[in-house]
Amino acid sequence: MEAPLPLSTLLSQALVAFIIEFDNEFEHRVPHRTSRHGSTDGSKSAPWLLSMVMWLKLLRFIPPEGITTGALYRLTGFTKIEFRRYLIRMIKWWGYVLLGPNVPPAGPAARLVIPTAQGKQALDVWRALTGIIEERWRDRFGEKTIEQVRRSMESLLECFGVDLPDSLPLLGYHLLSYGPETKGRAAIKPADESTSEYSLPVLLSKVLLAFAFDFESELKFSLAISANVLRLVGKQGVRVRDFPRLSGVSKEAIAMATRRLETRGLAVVKSESPGNRTKTLSLTPAGRRLQTRYSELVWEIEKRWQTRCSRAAITALRSRLERMVGEPTAGRSPLFLGLEPYPDCWRASVPKPEGLPHFPMILHRGGYPDGS
Repeated sequence: MEAPLPLSTLLSQALVAFIIEFDNEFEHRVPHRTSRHGSTDGSKSAPWLLSMVMWLKLLRFIPPEGITTGALYRLTGFTKIEFRRYLIRMIKWWGYVLLGPNVPPAGPAARLVIPTAQGKQALDVWRALTGIIEERWRDRFGEKTIEQVRRSMESLLECFGVDLPDSLPLLGYHLLSYGPETKGRAAIKPADESTSEYSLPVLLSKVLLAFAFDFESELKFSLAISANVLRLVGKQGVRVRDFPRLSGVSKEAIAMATRRLETRGLAVVKSESPGNRTKTLSLTPAGRRLQTRYSELVWEIEKRWQTRCSRAAITALRSRLERMVGEPTAGRSPLFLGLEPYPDCWRASVPKPEGLPHFPMILHRGGYPDGS
């Protein structure tokens, strides 16, 4: 019998699978450009390819007629520094919007952010995609399963009583789930919005973020690093080049994680043998203690949630997610049924992962859930 997966892993793999399926469909339908995988029909003017996270965080708030920078800032919930950074990226790099004229009364916050022609096409596709992918999941996993997952997560969010962001944050230098975005202002929500109106990926994101907050506030260390790197290191260590295959996380995200482990004195990276270029990561005694604490804490948090909220909700959520995740390896997990990329998608040209991340590694590189 396979050992049961922590609730954080079940939530993570479901969310990552939804986002990848969403992203593959968007890439297939919309002209775009990338740095490594070319662009649609060789177009250099197409918008930059982004992941669903960027849509949830920012682009979904931009209507076809445009919106003032001040209104957009209030909707996103970003701090001023973060908002300015993303606004510059949207206008100068991504190609989805442009900066229009002032709207009375004039002022810096009154400049219009207007979708470009290709940006409008992308926004139209994005707006419809969540419903399309969620309907596929209802057909794939069953209406009853999806509804039970939704109801369980809605129950937990009502118990938490905190207005959590609709998506996970971009992980910063320390790869922690809290930062300027989640410590800053809460995004403005419609007065009549309830948990029942949240999409499936938003519910998954909110509950997973609550888990990450509980974990990181106690351990003072990244859940992303713990789940995707620390967890995998045995007594003999792990070859650094094997981490992407074993974890389902990009080599760039692994490089960030291993640097943090080394900086904290939790791991050592060295050559396998003199003159050998292959690097192996081994844990220090402090790293081994942290690894043990990670494996304990993820289960402790789940038990606390059962006491704090509802044992029935946690049990129902876990049982349904376990059916969806199945055996968490490529080709065996039902989640992989929707992850076969179109031939024109960039994921079709890279090696398939052996499994999905045990926690999303969302970086500034485009918001992809595996750090790509």
